[in-house]
Amino acid sequence: MKYTPWFVRGIVILLIIIVALTSCNKEENEAKITIGEVTRSVFYAPEYVAVAQGFFEEQGLEVDIQTTAGGDKTMAALLAGSVDIALVGAETSIYVYQQGAEDPVINFAQLTQTDGTFLFARNTEGSFDWEQLRDSTFLGQRKGGMPQMAGEFALNKHGIDPQSDLELIQNVDFANIASAFASGTGDYVQLFEPQASIFEQEGRGKVVASFGTEGGLLPYTVFMTKQSYLNDNKDIVQKFTNGLHKAQAWVDSHTAEEIAEVISPFFKDIDPVILVSSVNRYKEQGSYATDPIIDEEEWNNLLDVMSAAGELKERVDSNAIVDNAYAEEVTKSK
Repeated sequence: MKYTPWFVRGIVILLIIIVALTSCNKEENEAKITIGEVTRSVFYAPEYVAVAQGFFEEQGLEVDIQTTAGGDKTMAALLAGSVDIALVGAETSIYVYQQGAEDPVINFAQLTQTDGTFLFARNTEGSFDWEQLRDSTFLGQRKGGMPQMAGEFALNKHGIDPQSDLELIQNVDFANIASAFASGTGDYVQLFEPQASIFEQEGRGKVVASFGTEGGLLPYTVFMTKQSYLNDNKDIVQKFTNGLHKAQAWVDSHTAEEIAEVISPFFKDIDPVILVSSVNRYKEQGSYATDPIIDEEEWNNLLDVMSAAGELKERVDSNAIVDNAYAEEVTKSK
């Protein structure tokens, strides 16, 4: 059978219209969310798994991740409205609350449940003892940030006063800490993965202790948003939490090798071997939360760490800035 040119053109036009309408419907049904993450780290593997495995997409969400280096910058982005949801330490929401914010920041889903930094020593000789830090130069993190507070908490536990027993450097911007150590600053430094493993591979020193193991369980990194966003987007936040929890379960039930393979597009410049070892370090010490609920005991441990660092004006009840309703909704059905 022969078709006239007009018939063919008509079919083509019809197909174009169908494709356009399908695309429009998909865009209309897909909610867009911008996440501001405090850093790009293997520490946040479940976040990347949720994107790579399509768990957010299954919920009808289009998620864009932006890296906003440093807790202060991430919180500023959230308050300014340039991101919808922040992935950052829970302490930042407490600081906003202590300042009497009219639109407080609410924690609604926990991602990590331990500190994510490791104590990295330049000297690789002999076995490690915490007393070796005495009179050393320690390249720390930003004052008031969770890595620094958790680090100080661990040092104090081992009888080392970070303010008087060593030379504490805290004036290096978060994004430049690794390069400062690489250039020769400090005998010890706090590093996240995969940077710690990269430095070991390069022969710059070795990991001698884990602040995650030393500090115990706490809501270290949490997804949070402004109360106003939460009020206007309850359905979106629930879908986001649903996708996150599916990723958490996936990470919990898969090997470091499998996780590393899935998140590798987010770490294109990292040696696959390093990626696997980094994920494995976090899995072995239980850093990845297996559900998004922020429990009371962990919250109180966070307050203890902040209080010991002198950064807490008064203890903040979790009910004031934690909303577990979304996490409890997704976990009760599992």
